[in-house]
Amino acid sequence: MTTEIKLGEIIIQRVVEQEGAIFAPLEFFPTLTRELLEENLPWLAPKFIDPATGKLILCVQSYLVRTPHHTILIDSCVGNHKPRPTRPFWHMLASDRYEKNLAATGIGVGDIDYVMCTHLHVDHVGWNTRLENGRWVPTFPKATYLFADRELAHWTAQERLDPANHPWITDSVLPIVAAKRAEVVRSDHHLNDLVRLVPTPGHTIDHFSVHVGQSGQDALITGDMIHSPIQARYPELGMRADHDSKQAGLSRRTVFERFCDSSTLMCMAHFPSPSIGRVARWGEGFKFVSA
Repeated sequence: MTTEIKLGEIIIQRVVEQEGAIFAPLEFFPTLTRELLEENLPWLAPKFIDPATGKLILCVQSYLVRTPHHTILIDSCVGNHKPRPTRPFWHMLASDRYEKNLAATGIGVGDIDYVMCTHLHVDHVGWNTRLENGRWVPTFPKATYLFADRELAHWTAQERLDPANHPWITDSVLPIVAAKRAEVVRSDHHLNDLVRLVPTPGHTIDHFSVHVGQSGQDALITGDMIHSPIQARYPELGMRADHDSKQAGLSRRTVFERFCDSSTLMCMAHFPSPSIGRVARWGEGFKFVSA
């Protein structure tokens, strides 16, 4: 049974696809210096950086949110049978881990009402679709898939210009649009009084996070607003795939100023297990404290 976090009427559960040491920190964060990395290694290792390889320990996962009204999946990881030649560790995955972990929550694919993609990067849209008789079809047959309007416009334009380098749009986003399962919204959209999108642009052009619950019993599912706790200590530290690292840093600092030293839980997409905690001030930056 997966761990449940209860916030009033809301239940949050993690659905993990992968976890392990994947990227070298200085490659992942291009402006990070070796000196600054070594200064922070005493608290980063062994939980966030693997001492054996020196690589960042990252998780690829979805968050399942159940409210009295809806069952919502936030982000959908990498997916199976997807050609990802530039990422050998994601190329043509054929793993049952994600499906088993989803089943362990007690929720089936037919129970999902909404799939919310915080952004349209390869490791956040993969299980949107599955292969059926040679075609990519929606994995969650009754779900409405929420895409931010400028995000969808940006990536569909990129795919039209260069489809070979955007296979995840071809196989995991466009089939949702073709199946008329997509709802295109603004990145500040409110589903209802318990589920609200929060614009957190920068990592991608129209990235959003998802704020769930009510004051005193709430959580922010961050998506890729942040990848590692070193970006909490140094909010302006950008990562390699950012659309606009300066804007991403502003988003991090704005969110952390709003929620630090409060009861609001932060559900981080890529932090290693348990991935959920709170943010407190740390000098001119912030620190992540596991729940």
